[in-house]
Amino acid sequence: MEKTGRKWDVRSFIKHNNMYVIFAALLVVCVFLSEDFLTGNNLMNIGRQQAGLTMISMGLLYVIMTGGIDLASGSVMALSSVMVTFCLTTHEMGMAAAVGIPLLLGGLFGLLSGVLVSWLNMAPFIVTLAIQIMVRGLAFMISNGNPVLAPADTVEGLASGIFLGLPVLIWLAIAVVLVFWFIQHYTTFGRMILAVGSNDTAVYLAGIRVKWYRTGTYIIAGICSALAGIISVSRTGIGTPQVGVAIESDAIAACVIGGANMMGGEGDVFKTVIGVFVLALIRNIMNLMAVPSYPQDVIKGIIIILAVLLQTLTSRKK
Repeated sequence: MEKTGRKWDVRSFIKHNNMYVIFAALLVVCVFLSEDFLTGNNLMNIGRQQAGLTMISMGLLYVIMTGGIDLASGSVMALSSVMVTFCLTTHEMGMAAAVGIPLLLGGLFGLLSGVLVSWLNMAPFIVTLAIQIMVRGLAFMISNGNPVLAPADTVEGLASGIFLGLPVLIWLAIAVVLVFWFIQHYTTFGRMILAVGSNDTAVYLAGIRVKWYRTGTYIIAGICSALAGIISVSRTGIGTPQVGVAIESDAIAACVIGGANMMGGEGDVFKTVIGVFVLALIRNIMNLMAVPSYPQDVIKGIIIILAVLLQTLTSRKK
């Protein structure tokens, strides 16, 4: 009987923490496949490279938890990167304006998406697809289709700075993740977006302002996408309208791999971060093994399908 109890505990642990088990197994595989994987530089690079995707995934998670979708994330990221360099070079504004204006624009485009989806009852897929096209076009118009170099002294600190042994970008990503975790678990807003995604009709009949909460998630997603654009400039030193193409697909994949339900009502901040790094590990190990980019996309797609299939089967058993 005691043996059976232990066996049941193991199964129960795996069932409720399968994403962490998959991530740990993937780490072990990466270590065996490449001796360069565990080097400090490689791990630091993974962290820096995923900072922007982590931001976008956090914002998109809240939208998905309400049953929505936002396809404009990559375009807002591109516009933000262009606006940062545009403010710093063309108009010689200060860093506060170069950061504040992109964040404001990201929030405004999120507000536009939220109003069209929540208040005018338009399909989120169509609305955010249209805004994706429009915002990307604005980025090309402002930059004339060309990358814009940012003054080196204004951005290099964030990209190369080290604090307590870790890059500043990683600390920034950790801070954002902790804020989102706190909001989800300890605020009315976090509880309400889950409730809206689970049954918006019941929540509405209970007197909850469903439209306001849903709109709020789009605003947050827009701000997160703009922050990713600022991070992109800090890493590369340029603002370009071509950055962030299809990054929303990676963010959606990270959310779903982390257990988010595309119909709404389910989602977890930490598991979404695991989803981000599952994708990152797959990409990183294939780069270390010199796998060409096109096969990488095929392999990544297959692994995503398998991960989502596992999540689906686990949900059914629950």
